[in-house]
Amino acid sequence: MNYEQLRQVTPLAGVVLADNPSPMTLDGTNTWLLRAPGTDRAIVVDPGPEDERHLTAVTEAAGRVETILLTHGHPDHSKGARRLHELSGAPVRALDPAHRLGSEGLTDGDVVAAAGIELQVLGTPGHTSDSLSFVLEPGGTAPRAVLTGDTILGRGTTVVAHPDGNLADYLASLHRLAALGDATVLTGHGPELHNAGEAAAFYLAHRQQRLEQVAGALEQLGPAATAPQIVELVYADVDRVLWPAAELSVLAQLAYLRR
Repeated sequence: MNYEQLRQVTPLAGVVLADNPSPMTLDGTNTWLLRAPGTDRAIVVDPGPEDERHLTAVTEAAGRVETILLTHGHPDHSKGARRLHELSGAPVRALDPAHRLGSEGLTDGDVVAAAGIELQVLGTPGHTSDSLSFVLEPGGTAPRAVLTGDTILGRGTTVVAHPDGNLADYLASLHRLAALGDATVLTGHGPELHNAGEAAAFYLAHRQQRLEQVAGALEQLGPAATAPQIVELVYADVDRVLWPAAELSVLAQLAYLRR
């Protein structure tokens, strides 16, 4: 696979796939380049890992990078941000000050105007406490789209990374994304999805099912059951390589049930 090729997904959004595939990152991290047609400037969302080949490909595809945005601080999305800043001179904007390079951060309700487009910032905590989504307003023939980082993935479901991640916050974030209806979902990993409302509804149903399964496991195993014991029972159909991540989600589910 050619990981360095820009793939245009909508008239305003293209993606460069990082060469970091894994069970957690699926095909790799999606680095998004956003700009109006005909513009030689770009917004880069989630530079991905600190991989020189990938970051060089991003800068070459972007032209002039105006600003770098992070959906959240997990290394597979953010580790390359400092190097991309060095290569381009563009500031790095994030909710968490620890990941910023420059004077401006990001918070819910902000509007980012650059490269001939506008992004609305949505606070979507839950996967992590600093998770953001970016709503890309339609332009010309371009549909409305939303960049979701790890809050909604292109395949499967995501982890609620307890203790930083919080299930109550995550469910509220999914409801916010569901309200976007038929917006295209530009995911942090995996393919794009064609309807934010449908994707969020699937995630909400999945979370409800898992909550019911965890509650059932507690009844079967007793209130002192540990997260690994619950994972072995509830996630028996999931590849064992994902069980450590499943334990984090179970801990988040237990905290939610015990509120």
